[in-house]
Amino acid sequence: MSAGEEPGTPEAVSAEPVSTEPATAEPATAAPGTAEPGIRDRIDSGYGALSPREQRAADFILDHLDDLAVVTATEIAEQSGVSKATVSRLFRRLGFTDAQEVRDQARASRNRGVPVGPTSASSDLAPHAAAEQRNLQRMLDGLADGRLADAARLVADARRVVVVGFRNSYPVAMHLRQQLVQVRDDVRLAPQPGQSVGEELVGLGPGDVVVLVGFRRRPAGFAGVVRSLAARSVPVVLVGDASARAADVAVRLECPVDNPSPFDSYAAAMSLAALLASSVLAEHPRTGRTRVGDVTGLYADLAELE
Repeated sequence: MSAGEEPGTPEAVSAEPVSTEPATAEPATAAPGTAEPGIRDRIDSGYGALSPREQRAADFILDHLDDLAVVTATEIAEQSGVSKATVSRLFRRLGFTDAQEVRDQARASRNRGVPVGPTSASSDLAPHAAAEQRNLQRMLDGLADGRLADAARLVADARRVVVVGFRNSYPVAMHLRQQLVQVRDDVRLAPQPGQSVGEELVGLGPGDVVVLVGFRRRPAGFAGVVRSLAARSVPVVLVGDASARAADVAVRLECPVDNPSPFDSYAAAMSLAALLASSVLAEHPRTGRTRVGDVTGLYADLAELE
């Protein structure tokens, strides 16, 4: 900070000279075949070459990464106590064309499931409710062509069913398995905690079914699981958001998870799990209801429920 400059005030006096030379900070670059580095990586790799005022703006950005999809360069300047010119120069040094490119990258990250967005709490829950209603309606609209019945028929008639879910998809897979095991025999969940998935899939064939739950931010090996199952002619019911696309699946059930908050919402996904389990029960109602009754009776015998 220069003499006479007050902390937190825009630099109207004794501003640093604007250099017309190429930026000295070297932003991180992506390896071939990988995504472009985010602004955090670019700041980290070039922080030492930034001027004190650029570092001040960079510090503010690092503390407010979740807001980058909506914040403007003017707001960054005001909040960090530097000029808008300094913020613009910082973005150029980091390899961005302008603030719009920064926002676009932040929004693209959000579309991939990265939790970015407003971090301040709001008492207005209407946007959240509207988003949930849109997700539910879009999910239901996608089932209008009969694909839910197709998926239910596959699951109901299979010799064995394995429900697979990784990372954030695992809770949905676990809930779906818990519903399906109420109405039919031999329903497994994979992978087991702390285990790999290969031993759960070995021995499966055309008479079995895998329900593969794959919402965005899937692990790198997800496509390999799909290919491996296709090579063994195992029918796959794929459950996921719009980014979950694979050619080698029998049925694809799409379920949006978009939400105005930083995190994805799986409310519609849980609703889809209930619909699928109910449709499986409807395929063989007598045997399904008999199993439900047997399970309920065993709950009573073991005093497992209140």
